[in-house]
Parts: sequence; C-alpha cells; structure tokens
Amino acid sequence: MIAKGKQLTDYIPQRAPLVMIDSLEEATENRMISNLLIKPDNYFVENDQFREPGIIENIAQTAAAGLGFMQKSQDIPVALGFIAAIRDLKINVLPNVGQSLRTKVEVVNKVFDITIIKGSVHAGNELIAECEMRIFIQ
Repeated sequence: MIAKGKQLTDYIPQRAPLVMIDSLEEATENRMISNLLIKPDNYFVENDQFREPGIIENIAQTAAAGLGFMQKSQDIPVALGFIAAIRDLKINVLPNVGQSLRTKVEVVNKVFDITIIKGSVHAGNELIAECEMRIFIQ
C-alpha cells in the first residue's frame, strides 16, 4: 500500500467529506489502483446505495492520487486536475453500504495538458462501472 487515510490528501485536492478513496494500492506512470469501503455516512450514499456521482468521483480521485503520488515522488509539485469529459460511462449496478470497491485506472494517452484514462470499478469479481475520462491537468 502506498497511502491511506489523511496521507491521501497529499496527492488529491479533495477533503472530507468528499474524499472517495480509502487507500492507494498501486501507482505507476500508467496504472493506479485504489480501494474504498462504502460507509453509511459517505456523502454519496442514498438509500444504502453508493450513487453515480460517487462512482465517477472515485475513478477521478484514483487517477488524481496516482498521478499526484508520481509527481511528489519526483519532487514535482502536485498539479491540480479537472474532469474535462467523461465518455462511455457504464454503471452496471449501484454498490451497497458495506461493499468494498477496487478501482483501476489506466492512462491511455497524454495530449498537451489532457490525460486520457480508462477506469473500472469492481466489487469483488463484479464489474460495477467503467468509463473513459479526459482530465485537464493545470
């Protein structure tokens, strides 16, 4: 494990209650993996289900944490990123409170200040969601 808890805020701009990852398990230049246990008090839980905006934010924060970790390990200031576009979003099921999510992000391409990623979210062996994001790095 690379980072968890408050340590994650070294790599992402979000702060509680909007942090949507519990730990960063892997971070390379082209791949990031995070975990999240869905708790009842999560900002995006409604009727005991983790809602769509939370899933999207989970993918984006996985990318941000991985890229932030790589920058910081190279003594480069952590850059701020913004979701520029989301493509081919498929949410197969809304996960329930108590489920653990494992999110994998792969960098597909970098074009100028835009990083294109593919993200997938699993609960156990079940594919919860997937999408492609374009992230503008400031």
